[in-house]
Amino acid sequence: MKVYFNNSCKICRAEINLYKKEKIDGIKWVDITNNNLAEKETSKNSKELLRRLHVIEDEKVIGGAEAFLMLWQKMPRYRFLYKFFRLPIIFHLFSFVYELVAFFLYLKNKKQIKD
Repeated sequence: MKVYFNNSCKICRAEINLYKKEKIDGIKWVDITNNNLAEKETSKNSKELLRRLHVIEDEKVIGGAEAFLMLWQKMPRYRFLYKFFRLPIIFHLFSFVYELVAFFLYLKNKKQIKD
């Protein structure tokens, strides 16, 4: 699994650094900041990559709240989050809140997008 995240965002970096400490085999962390290869691998432009967390697994690109579920499912310490947030009603609320937070983080960080 490859996880595409914004290392230039302090909040994003802090959360991903917690996950990196778990040292899970099979997870490759990819900073999307000025990363043309990430755009090619995901078929997403810099705006789309900056807007949400993305993962690639089995050649499928998944973004947003669903990407977090895939990530948490692979991490024993965070699997309880996967089990809780995958519940249908909870997942819809989680997705809504994620999109809201991601939007404001995007507004804060959009100056990173190259023209």
